[in-house]
Amino acid sequence: MKKLFALFALLAMLCGLTGAAYADEAAPATAVTAPAAEAPAAAPTVDSGATAWMLTSTALVLLMTIPGLALFYGGMVRKKNVLGTMMQSFAITALITVIWMLFGYSIAFDTTGMEKGVTNFYSFFGGLSKMFLSGMGKDSMTGAIPESVFMTFQMTFAIITPALITGAFADRMKFSTMLVFMTLWSLLVYSPIAHMVWSGDGGFMWDMGVLDFAGGTVVHINAGVAGLITALMLGPRLGYGKEPMAPHNLTLTVIGAAMLWVGWFGFNAGSAVAADGRAGMAMAVTQIATGAAALGWMFAEWFGKGKPSVLGIASGAVAGLVAITPASGFVGPMGALAIGIVAGVVCFWAATSLKHMLGYDDSLDAFGVHAIGGIVGALLTGIFAVESIGGTAGSMGQLVIQAEGVAITIAYTAVMTFIILKVLDIVMGLRVSEEQEREGLDIALHGERVE
Repeated sequence: MKKLFALFALLAMLCGLTGAAYADEAAPATAVTAPAAEAPAAAPTVDSGATAWMLTSTALVLLMTIPGLALFYGGMVRKKNVLGTMMQSFAITALITVIWMLFGYSIAFDTTGMEKGVTNFYSFFGGLSKMFLSGMGKDSMTGAIPESVFMTFQMTFAIITPALITGAFADRMKFSTMLVFMTLWSLLVYSPIAHMVWSGDGGFMWDMGVLDFAGGTVVHINAGVAGLITALMLGPRLGYGKEPMAPHNLTLTVIGAAMLWVGWFGFNAGSAVAADGRAGMAMAVTQIATGAAALGWMFAEWFGKGKPSVLGIASGAVAGLVAITPASGFVGPMGALAIGIVAGVVCFWAATSLKHMLGYDDSLDAFGVHAIGGIVGALLTGIFAVESIGGTAGSMGQLVIQAEGVAITIAYTAVMTFIILKVLDIVMGLRVSEEQEREGLDIALHGERVE
């Protein structure tokens, strides 16, 4: 009998070595071999194709902040503030890199204490077992890619989100206060929202069924609402509505917008965390929605103001990129076309009519493009989602779930941002002096200027 078992074991091992076709023929031998059934599961292996794509996507998303967003925002401010504006994007990139490594990644993606369908503290805030990237080694895996790659990919999202906020308060916030604000905001607002939406079973909005493929709630609504609260608490720029504040160099802005467009393929298609058909569809719908939104904004402006502007078509493209972000892994081409057209027109209205109607000074339209575009995209995901693409079909029920996710994000972000800013205003002040603002942030805060 022992010889018989040994023979069966040998046959099974040989079949495993000679390929899948032989493995099928050896199934009866494997089925009666008890030792084979008790063998430990094989360690996950790296998918080199997926890993290569994720390495590329990570670089593309970093490109979106530096130099993409830095140029996009830098070209839209007045000449006396261009270096200060670009400095904010660059400094945030460095700052959040360290914050994410120390605590942010753990708060967002540590799943300790989480259980599907159970709501507890860990549904909202990740544990700290991954702080300082503890336990992450060369062979640590997230799915089929190294955890180090997944962590760095998510780091680039954590970087660009607070950088987007700076567009709302351009020209008037203290640099020192900005650094402290971004540190606290990243830990207390961004990371918890990312945890609720993306951490998996047991995450609050994950369990609700909120669909957000690449950051409609986590990145854009989050940043846009925070930007509005910051702009309101700082107050308008000196001379706002009375003095001309035209962009000093739209060439920089167009170059920045183009870099954002290209980098966004890493943002959306990279969120598949695989090199597969879903990533391919995410790339396709990203391109379609962006083109549609650019045209939607352009024609809306052309009709309403008589001329299509360069700033308008660039802003429309960004609005389309924002709106397709939550939907990119769930919708098909026709859904993307509809999302893009709606986003272009609605964001044009928000950045012009709505802003003037309500009287707030969102310097570079962070709220009008990112919050409004994110809301449009998040809601329309619930309508246009295709089951064969993302596993969920669009319906009124899903639309309601999306609206609930939007409302939770707005409420949490608004309240927490207000609290953080209120404390910082008391402790160190939010705004530069009137003299510094008139002189310009480049000279007043950094001792440099563009000649």
